[in-house]
Amino acid sequence: MKKTIAITTIFLLIITICFAVVNNLNGKWTGPVMLPGNKPFQLSYNFKVDSGKLTGTALTPAGEVNITDGMINGDDFSFSVPVPNGSAPHTGKLYADSITLHIVYEGQHLAATLKRSN
Repeated sequence: MKKTIAITTIFLLIITICFAVVNNLNGKWTGPVMLPGNKPFQLSYNFKVDSGKLTGTALTPAGEVNITDGMINGDDFSFSVPVPNGSAPHTGKLYADSITLHIVYEGQHLAATLKRSN
């Protein structure tokens, strides 16, 4: 009986570790977003997660900038990107092979799906 419990516990631990590795926001993510007027714009972010805090950088036309106010809760996350005259809040969801973003930029609501690009 003890052997069965030990094996089950080890199996569940391995599954949990594998799931955590697969669903990891750390790293570089890129993908297009459609701007008003049907103009595509390439997004690029490099995320780092540490103890529930999201940090990293975003590539903007002005160069690379640090993201601010980053938070992560399970598969949901949020952060802001400094832009001229303020910031652009982002909310997102992590999936096994992609992330989705909802971005508010200059009053426009934009949606994007990004893929890992290491």
